[in-house]
Amino acid sequence: MLHQLPKELLLEQVNNGLILMVLGMGVVFIFLTLLVFSTKFLSFFVKKYLPETMPTVAKRPVSASDSPIADTAGAEIAAAIAAAVAHSKR
Repeated sequence: MLHQLPKELLLEQVNNGLILMVLGMGVVFIFLTLLVFSTKFLSFFVKKYLPETMPTVAKRPVSASDSPIADTAGAEIAAAIAAAVAHSKR
């Protein structure tokens, strides 16, 4: 089929295809460059004008034996795992 078209038409189509490819890649490159710079600008803006405030909370060490909630949660998790293993063996 390609051998039926005139050589000038084929060269013109290839030339148009290359132009479209370069234009498309240029548009994508410009868009991605603008996206990077706008992201950096917004990050700078947020850090400068909207600083994150960390609340200061007095922390006290908590051991595992001091918390009865942790013991019951661990027992519930162990029971759920045992039930899942028993169910999968059926």
